[in-house]
Amino acid sequence: MKNFGSNLRTAMLALATAGLFASQARAMPLIEPSVERPVVLAAGDCYAIGQQVAAQNGGTLAKASQSTRGGQQVCVIVVLVPGKDGQRPRRSEIVVPMN
Repeated sequence: MKNFGSNLRTAMLALATAGLFASQARAMPLIEPSVERPVVLAAGDCYAIGQQVAAQNGGTLAKASQSTRGGQQVCVIVVLVPGKDGQRPRRSEIVVPMN
């Protein structure tokens, strides 16, 4: 019975390892990405825009997300601006067009 339990444990470990390798193989890209057709990530763009807006307002970027308002793609940026005289930071929400 001890031998059966040991063999079962070894088999389960082997199956789990094989499943892990199989999932990693599926996650790998099958083709090399093309430089001619870059993928544009809107969330990354909003983050970059948010960093600029935060620097302009003298605050810290708290959140940057993409949204649609009035049929137009926009970035909703939340900046925490330091309070005056040691008060807590002020939350400022700024909407910036994507273009």
